[in-house]
Amino acid sequence: MAHLLGAEALHLQFPTKVVFDSVSLGVNEGDRIGIVGRNGDGKSSLLAMLAGRLQPDSGRVTVRGGVTIGVLDQADTLDDTDTVGHAVVGDAPEHQWAGDPRIRDVISGLLTDLPWDAVLGTLSGGQRRRVALARLLAGDDDVLALDEPTNHLDVEAITWLAGHLRRRWATSAGGLLVVTHDRWFLDEVCTLTWEVHDQVVEPFEGGYAAYVLQRVERDRQAAATEARRQNLARKELAWLRRGAPARTSKPKFRIDAANALIADVPEIRDSVSLRSLAVSRLGKDVIDVVDVSVSYGEHQVLRDVEWRLAPGERTGVLGVNGSGKSTLLGLLQGTVAPSTGRVKRGKTVKVTALSQRLDELEDHLDDPVRVVVSRLRTSYTFGTGSKAQELTPGQLLERLGFASEQLSTPVKDLSGGQKRRLQLLLVLLDQPNVLILDEPTNDLDTDMLAAMEDLLDSWPGTLVVVSHDRYFLERVTDQQHAILDGRLRHLPGGVEEYLRLRREGHGSSTASSRAAASTHEDDGSRPTAAMTGGERRAAQKELASLERRISRLTQEIDTARARLAEHDQSDYVGLAERSQHIEGLVDQVTELEERWYSLGETVE
Repeated sequence: MAHLLGAEALHLQFPTKVVFDSVSLGVNEGDRIGIVGRNGDGKSSLLAMLAGRLQPDSGRVTVRGGVTIGVLDQADTLDDTDTVGHAVVGDAPEHQWAGDPRIRDVISGLLTDLPWDAVLGTLSGGQRRRVALARLLAGDDDVLALDEPTNHLDVEAITWLAGHLRRRWATSAGGLLVVTHDRWFLDEVCTLTWEVHDQVVEPFEGGYAAYVLQRVERDRQAAATEARRQNLARKELAWLRRGAPARTSKPKFRIDAANALIADVPEIRDSVSLRSLAVSRLGKDVIDVVDVSVSYGEHQVLRDVEWRLAPGERTGVLGVNGSGKSTLLGLLQGTVAPSTGRVKRGKTVKVTALSQRLDELEDHLDDPVRVVVSRLRTSYTFGTGSKAQELTPGQLLERLGFASEQLSTPVKDLSGGQKRRLQLLLVLLDQPNVLILDEPTNDLDTDMLAAMEDLLDSWPGTLVVVSHDRYFLERVTDQQHAILDGRLRHLPGGVEEYLRLRREGHGSSTASSRAAASTHEDDGSRPTAAMTGGERRAAQKELASLERRISRLTQEIDTARARLAEHDQSDYVGLAERSQHIEGLVDQVTELEERWYSLGETVE
């Protein structure tokens, strides 16, 4: 593969911190690289240096002659006086851009609901983000460097973007660098992962799931100080393998290797114990929403909603922007009154919401973190049954990634991710029994998301989550609902069922829904229709057969390699024949694994 760009001995230092020290790496044609790491470790700085936006203190970045790099910054750089159309296609005549299939795809995927002549200064932050992304994707750059591209996008738009990036170049052409905390997106798009940590960049093969598998193995061999981080990663791997087996089955990794790593990992959540404890805290009645409609003037947002929240229920809510999700959450909190129908709450119900804004911190901005925490309860019960343990607020802060020196930092000086974590701590220490999370993943890196998920796994109450982060939503909830055409609908098939319903025209017609439809129509790797019962049974039978064949061949490979090691090392002909035999077996396993991976996606 041809080289696109590279970095040699990069060193970057800020006044109080060395960010990178002698980092060398390269990007080749066909690379699709996801960049992960803790907030503040330098992900955006690395992207900026590779794109030529930030100069290193020493070292250099080289770009092959003629290669162009397109960049999507987190910052809004659009001109308020510009229009949507001019920002995206510039002065190009209509017949030129309208005849370009790529530009048409971008417009239908991101901008259909925006007037072409709308002035950018009148748009919301999310709309401006889509315009900036559309402007970049309408170009023809050889390398795209995207910093948090899924911010402000809903589930459908994220699905469209993943499909667009998969189709944008031929397999061995173009280059992609993407910084994102959206783990589903990383798995859909990326074939390589770079982890930024401790002044270095460590490469891994595969997307997020493959990265977790490799990181677990790395952490198993690390010092005892890495034990806690290892356990979190192993727990996440267990969910990945048990909840969606195909995700970790990249051809280079053995199925039995993943199973061996998680053999002693218990189920992610002890649902029975959590539900029992929730009933003891809440009683049998939580919140009943009975035949409720909500209107604002002549505009009806929700109609005939029937929803009875149960003790310990963990539900995700999906819907396009403006569909009524915030109104529904307001009904649960009691901040929105129904126009018709009634909302009944149990006597012991205590509802607390983690809002998109940081309202819980407004009264504490000038106080150090330790002072804020000292005003709250002195302990928090973590876990259930015999595994329950009492944690102090300080121990909880440590779980959420706060270093001891950060406890003296005023709240107003914390980063966005740190404020988000402190906000969650304040909510948990308030000990609610009904918890509402409204877009809780904003500003959090993948490690902190895993830590938040770990805390929520042992939280004994009723949980309602609204999030465009598909991975997080599926990870912390057991079922999903969607608001479609003002009605609340249960989704037995989860997010995939929601996307199918949107493609079929349910809910308000938006650009994202049509874009998501085109994504699935064009992506031949995904099923276009639900499987019949007979087809599903046949597929499951073939999966079982494939697993047996892979296991048998893997054992045969191990035996052959052992015999090769014992063979006369001076017998070059015999060694070559045995090596060729082993390579043939490995090729067979690779083909079977690829079939297993493809088939596994159809029966998820």
